Amino acid sequence: MDKLEEVQLGLDTFGDVTVDADGRPQTAAQTLRELVAQGELADQVGIDAFSVGEHHRDDFAVSAPEVVLAAIAARTERILLGSAVTVLSSDDPVRVFERFSTLDGISGGRAEVTVGRGSFTESFPLFGYDLGQYQVLFEEKLDLFVKLLREQPVTWSGTTRAPLHDQLVYPQTESGTLRAWVGVGGSPDSVLRTARHHLPMMLAIIGGDAGRFRPFVDIYRRALDELGAPALPVGVHSPGHVAATDEEAKEQLFPHFKENRDRIGAERGWPPVGRAEFEREAGPRGSLYVGSPETVARKIAATVSTLGAQRFDLKYSNGPMPHDLLMRSIELYGTEVAPRVRELLAEQPEVASV
Repeated sequence: MDKLEEVQLGLDTFGDVTVDADGRPQTAAQTLRELVAQGELADQVGIDAFSVGEHHRDDFAVSAPEVVLAAIAARTERILLGSAVTVLSSDDPVRVFERFSTLDGISGGRAEVTVGRGSFTESFPLFGYDLGQYQVLFEEKLDLFVKLLREQPVTWSGTTRAPLHDQLVYPQTESGTLRAWVGVGGSPDSVLRTARHHLPMMLAIIGGDAGRFRPFVDIYRRALDELGAPALPVGVHSPGHVAATDEEAKEQLFPHFKENRDRIGAERGWPPVGRAEFEREAGPRGSLYVGSPETVARKIAATVSTLGAQRFDLKYSNGPMPHDLLMRSIELYGTEVAPRVRELLAEQPEVASV
């Protein structure tokens, strides 16, 4: 992208299983129906992209993002529809391409896929993959997937699946290209791998100051330049919530954020999250974009400026927050936050952009 005004502002969700207004747990099926309504609203309020993550756990309702996105495609007109992320290591690259090229056809060219290794490992034993091959599974499957993106006959061989010999994969897209990103958690090796494959990079920033990721952006852009590759977009994925005021947004988010974080933390040996840590992450140098539209817009604009990013996706679902609060957050993000971010960026012409 050439201009700061063209920065894309999206929303991400993992389909966290919600509670109702009285705090009673919802079914996964109800959460899925609500998620489709959330995607429809995102389109109506002018948000650029809506992405759904893949998990295989009881606290997240979405194990098949493409199915959910196809349902949203039938009820929307312009919004990009993607994954956040597709766990490529435990999937088959051919099937991933087929599913998303199908979504691209259904949606009129609005599909995109973000591939990665994911932050959870439950899909590996579920689908019969050895975690001892964690590295080689992603390396080989990404290599094959990049070849499939060219939509030309593919010849490929590796150790993790059967070889292909001069094989075309269908359906092909009408445009001749499927939008694809690589999700990166922040290791230099992951950054360099993304650059080697000439793919856009989506940074998952879920803790601390976004500014500490600037060196990774610099490594990525320098690597692209050294490889003779064109400049490519950098995106950011971070959690947050929007409400009328800063205090209201934090009070709405904290109990659900804590429930989600503490459950995952118990699995990984983290201590329970306290209010002080939450407040630090909600502050100017934290990774939580929570507050009034003005507060959230200023923080997003600062992150985009600091990183020279071309895309920012707010992970708007964080724990079992009720549907009505999620819908209000989406509405405010589209109608107030996004326009304000663009105003703020237009006031900073010195910020570099691809």
